[in-house]
Amino acid sequence: MIPAPPASAWLDTALDRVALEPASVGTLFPAVGRHCGRAPLAEGWRTDDAARALLLTALPARAVLGEVRALYRYGDADEKRAVLLALPFLALDDQCVDLLGDALRTNDTRLVAAALGPYAAHLDDAAWRQGVLKCVFTGVPLAAVHGLADRADAELAVMLAGLADERAAAGRTVPDDALALLHTLRSR
Repeated sequence: MIPAPPASAWLDTALDRVALEPASVGTLFPAVGRHCGRAPLAEGWRTDDAARALLLTALPARAVLGEVRALYRYGDADEKRAVLLALPFLALDDQCVDLLGDALRTNDTRLVAAALGPYAAHLDDAAWRQGVLKCVFTGVPLAAVHGLADRADAELAVMLAGLADERAAAGRTVPDDALALLHTLRSR
């Protein structure tokens, strides 16, 4: 049996292949975890997320949108998460906002957190606020919400207060970070 090449050699080969043959990303993207591992990196990223993002950035510009959509649509949760994390690094403007909406409709906390990363700047205010509430509801730490301090507003405060009241009435707690945000918003 021939040993597998080290992760960096596999990734270099995969990057070259994707640049020349964009459709190959469909078979290489799912294989990343086996070849590059899933070790934690900074800011909640893992090695497989970073390698998948590199694959997407290696795509020729003409192929990016179509491949990103296909990889998200047919990918497992880890693959969808990697697509969401990579969106800010791709020249897509707001063309993939619908992917964020899809992720925010799930109860997969990994997808919800990834959907509220830097690319969430493209969400309209109402969808962004709903995403923040989804984080509170599903237990995603609000630290995952990119630009929270800059974008939080009075309307979000009203929504958080309503959620806090509902949870209190049901005998349930509100996460500390949500209470801290609510306090900050009320004191503005």
